[in-house]
Amino acid sequence: MNKRAVAHHHDPEGKTHEPFGPEHPSRKLFRDDAFMSKVDALINEVGGASETYEGKLIRDLLTTSLKLVGDGRDTGELKLLAYSLKEMRHAYRVFAQYPDAKKISIFGSARTAPEHTDYTTAVEFSRTMGERGWEAITGAGDGIMKAGHEGPGREASFGLAINLPFETSANTIIEGDSKLINFKYFFTRKLMFVSQADAVAVFPGGFGTADEAFEVLTLIQTGKAAMMPIVLVEGEGNGYWEIWEQYVRDACLEGGFISPEDLNLFHIAHSAEEAADYVDRFYRNYHSSRYIKDDLIIRINHRIKDEDVKELSKEFAVLIKSGEIVQQGAREEEKVFLDLPRLVFTHTKYKFGLVRKLIDRINDCDPA
Repeated sequence: MNKRAVAHHHDPEGKTHEPFGPEHPSRKLFRDDAFMSKVDALINEVGGASETYEGKLIRDLLTTSLKLVGDGRDTGELKLLAYSLKEMRHAYRVFAQYPDAKKISIFGSARTAPEHTDYTTAVEFSRTMGERGWEAITGAGDGIMKAGHEGPGREASFGLAINLPFETSANTIIEGDSKLINFKYFFTRKLMFVSQADAVAVFPGGFGTADEAFEVLTLIQTGKAAMMPIVLVEGEGNGYWEIWEQYVRDACLEGGFISPEDLNLFHIAHSAEEAADYVDRFYRNYHSSRYIKDDLIIRINHRIKDEDVKELSKEFAVLIKSGEIVQQGAREEEKVFLDLPRLVFTHTKYKFGLVRKLIDRINDCDPA
């Protein structure tokens, strides 16, 4: 019997056995007030505040780590847990130093030659985004990744490099920069590509590029990542994205594996300027969003007309679990962007492709 696959099993006498064995003696410590007070004291000693919500999260991290002592995990699993946490902490610290400018993650092949139209379009696109105040995040390699850095330049670029036996160094633009972050694991690297970006641009590439494109689409489609514009770009005369879209329509949509509204999650741009305009338009009025329980809070840059709010409620009624869309100020639970107006409704938590269309409609509305 595979103990990893089965939660528990029964013996002939009807007794239930946990596959993890008897409780390790150390487990009892986590129910002991005196021991937990020591953990809280450690948090306070290094400058934390154990009584705050953030302090409680740090305590969870500490106790989870200590519970590994009794879990008996092997060396490989412990290394993965330790290294991934270190990678994430370091990456968050780097990005935290640059909180103001919007950032766009640019994906594409490392094999694209500088003379290829995809490369020159990527340089033009990244330069245009840099001129509009955006910073670029790429995988730090050559090809499209270097082109994504070439436009905005070293000062406005971040590199998320992956340690691979056949890619030993970063491109010449980002090499040696403090904003170059090296990752051991793809999953921690991809987390940063998505979590630190306000937009995503994808140029033609191979398995890795397709993986990155489908992952960000999946995360937004399922509501696991913040809504953001995803633009698919290529050089003039190429048909990469048209072939890709035809596959998505024929195999995924016609096969019933995605919904029609999911096609709203991406846009194919036929020039660098069109791609840049598409990204910028997403933030014409839309600012950001969050959930408070089942309520979707959409922060906007300026109020819209009351009649437009009512029209949005009618047009997107399928997204509303109860009530209607209302325009209001910040809620008591919110701590950031308190001066911005909000559009709020109780969301069904599905059809995120329609939420993407709702944002386009909000951006169509003129200020009140």
